[in-house]
Amino acid sequence: MAQNDLFKKSRLVYVGGHGNIRKVGIGGGSPVTLQTMWKDSIVGLEEGSEKFFNILREIQSLKSLGCDIIRFAVPDMDSARALCLIQSHTDVPLVADIHFDYRLALECLKGNIAAIRINPGNIGSRERVEAVVNGCREKGCAIRIGVNTGSLPKDLEAGVEEGKIGRAQALAEAALREAAVFDELKFDSVVVSMKASSVKETVEANEAFARVSDIPLHIGVTEAGPLIPGIVKSTLAFSKLLEEGIGDTIRVSLSSSPENEVIAGREILHECGKRDGGVTLVSCPRCGRIGFNVHEFVSKWQNELLAMKKNVTVAVMGCIVNGPGEGKHADLGIAGGGDRVIIFKKGKIVRTIDAKDADKVFREELESL
Repeated sequence: MAQNDLFKKSRLVYVGGHGNIRKVGIGGGSPVTLQTMWKDSIVGLEEGSEKFFNILREIQSLKSLGCDIIRFAVPDMDSARALCLIQSHTDVPLVADIHFDYRLALECLKGNIAAIRINPGNIGSRERVEAVVNGCREKGCAIRIGVNTGSLPKDLEAGVEEGKIGRAQALAEAALREAAVFDELKFDSVVVSMKASSVKETVEANEAFARVSDIPLHIGVTEAGPLIPGIVKSTLAFSKLLEEGIGDTIRVSLSSSPENEVIAGREILHECGKRDGGVTLVSCPRCGRIGFNVHEFVSKWQNELLAMKKNVTVAVMGCIVNGPGEGKHADLGIAGGGDRVIIFKKGKIVRTIDAKDADKVFREELESL
């Protein structure tokens, strides 16, 4: 999609690329990247422990689903050291999310962390921000400036409360102020995010910023809510901004699992024409004609299918009556009735089998594509 002339084309910023970390481009015409955030504490993490290996397995799973970058909250020194340990064992770029204490960022920079996320408004003095910038410059580490409606500068917050300025405009102004500091320090490996829980405010803030700055934008609706409301809000905001050529990396913030954030983000990018390839999974909603447990089968197979590098469409349909017809565009489909299951390709039935053999035969046909 063409860049809207009203908005500046973002410059290129790299995340990672040092040590063992994959180099990921944000902005500058690079594909829109997909992020999530780790949901649990990493305090007390020990190398070689069960928790340690579980985290590494989960990171690999998120990567296989299409996640490019993972952010971790770093509330204390223990977490900072734990994150450095995790990053040393994965090539997925990890971002340290820092609030209040700039020394936590400096501790993370002792390892090969891919990027630092700070809200300069709560880090403190300019000297502290400068210390983080100099550390990142030395390590080749990018910085994300994060601004949200809960941490606006006092004068802007007062302006919003008095009705002198809209909250979206205040978000953009706060971000531009912070970006100006980084410009003065001649540090340009910067990404900006401006997040509100309102779709309208999120869109308007990002539009206002993109009119005057070429800094790459991380877009997201903060505190978007549970699975369904969060996906709805994020889809509305992202589709509007991406259509305008705004947004270089995204996170769907959900009160749900990181996997669901990644899957939702992946689907939004795909439908907006910003991500190609991989398995496209379609399934019927189910009705009274159901002869095959669509929900159970999709739940069982979803993550494995989405992790595959095959550029195919897979259909999971509830009944033999409509299955092959409604899923005739699919490279591979499955439907059932009673104790029989059919496998079809491009609408043509290729195998009829016992229901107990569904998973085995489906895998055989999938692998043959």
